[in-house]
Amino acid sequence: MTADLGVLWLATPYLTADLEPSSSELLWTTDMYGFMTAGFLVIMGTLGDRVGRRRLLMAGSAGVIAASLLAAYATSPGMLIAARAALGVAGAAVLPSTLALISHMFTDARQRATAIAMWVTALSAGIAIGPVVGGLLLDSFWWGSVFLLGVPVMLPVLVAAPLLLPEYRDPDAGRLDPASVLLFLLGILPVVYGIKRFAEYGAGAQQLVAFAVGTLGAVLFVRRQRGLTHPLLDLRLFANRAFTGALLTLLLGMMALNGVEYLVPQYLLVIGGLSPLAAGLWLLPGAAALILGSQLTPVLARRIRPAYVIIAGVLFTLPGFWMSAIAGSGDAGSRLASLGLALIMFGVAPISVLGTALAVGSAPPAKAGSAAATGQTAYDLGLALGIAGTGSVSVAVYRDELAAHAPAGIPAEAAEAARDTIGGATAAADSLPGGLGDELLVAAREAFTTGFHAGALVSAGLALAAVGVAVVLLRQVPAIGADAEPAAADGTDAEPAAASAPVLAENGNPAPPVAASAETR
Repeated sequence: MTADLGVLWLATPYLTADLEPSSSELLWTTDMYGFMTAGFLVIMGTLGDRVGRRRLLMAGSAGVIAASLLAAYATSPGMLIAARAALGVAGAAVLPSTLALISHMFTDARQRATAIAMWVTALSAGIAIGPVVGGLLLDSFWWGSVFLLGVPVMLPVLVAAPLLLPEYRDPDAGRLDPASVLLFLLGILPVVYGIKRFAEYGAGAQQLVAFAVGTLGAVLFVRRQRGLTHPLLDLRLFANRAFTGALLTLLLGMMALNGVEYLVPQYLLVIGGLSPLAAGLWLLPGAAALILGSQLTPVLARRIRPAYVIIAGVLFTLPGFWMSAIAGSGDAGSRLASLGLALIMFGVAPISVLGTALAVGSAPPAKAGSAAATGQTAYDLGLALGIAGTGSVSVAVYRDELAAHAPAGIPAEAAEAARDTIGGATAAADSLPGGLGDELLVAAREAFTTGFHAGALVSAGLALAAVGVAVVLLRQVPAIGADAEPAAADGTDAEPAAASAPVLAENGNPAPPVAASAETR
């Protein structure tokens, strides 16, 4: 799944030249996957509790294969966006299923944290492998070939899952409530759409309507959940401060990471002048740093409180954001951007591992799918909003800078294409005579670099906000595997780490063993 995202960043200039999307369509192509995943994760996680996590994993894998084929042979921006949306829904079935299976297969807190670290490492490996393989494909084939990476990855899952993975489901989960599904989508999708539009175009009637519709949907969703015996999302999970803190930390941390991670590949291609393969190789240090940080995190968290591990990690990101904010052109700029991204990814790794571990471990075993899906929703929504928010800020800065420094005498049509995207500026420059095209290209590259710097500064602010959440909500959480403090009688103010303390049943008492609360096949 992450291999597909990594190669999309490298393929962006090529699909832009072929399909000629607008800047808005280009952003939707990139973040549609994240938005749809965020919208359907909780639904799929709860569905997995009902129909079986292994069964849902296999269905999602088949969906990924079909959506990857559709994306690879897309003939228009709309078709590619639709394929990315389908891929997001399929991914929403895969991700919480894997996390829920981990929570059942590894009941010891330390083992579970290590398993989740391996899960994050697998995502990191996808980020590492994707750009390199994608660069090779882009050097030899058309841009759509990069989307075919998901096919050989998911085919073995369909074959091996019935043989290697046990089946788990909650026998008391009840039926899926269709009204809750519709209200949840009504609550989340208009809000993320409104955020994206607001970041790109500022305040407007369309954005305000989206926020109003989303707020109404969220209110109706919460009211309905409180009245259901078997809710789509058990709101009592949020009474645990560790669970809530983990979600907010994941959201902000992933926003900070992806705001820069999305821009660096384009920076290497456009400003560094690198080939797709060379750009993919420059991204390898970042993926290696994320793998290293993911493996180191559970070791540190056995001795140090998770909040302090997270804070220390964010301190590593700050020099990385600074490097990104001063990177210039040429090889020196490429090296600085690559090293900066490596520091950022190493520092964000504790948020990925511990945020996910705390979210997954905070729920009774029967609710593992729902809790995993909620945590993954925060993770993926953060990734999507990082692209939408920081990416939109970068686009706005790019447009303002280009408008201020573009050479005079450019035809209106070429000027509009140049303002839309850096790819449009490159195409427009090729159509202009002699020195005028060169001047436009220089101005566009300088404008893109300024926008990249602005995005890095915004992302640094988001990382610091994640520190604030960790200090307020997670600082009392003990080290992973440490003896937990007893929970409050009502289970509403549980301070210990969900990943290390006994999870609570709905009445606030320790939950029964897995076999007593979930059907195992």
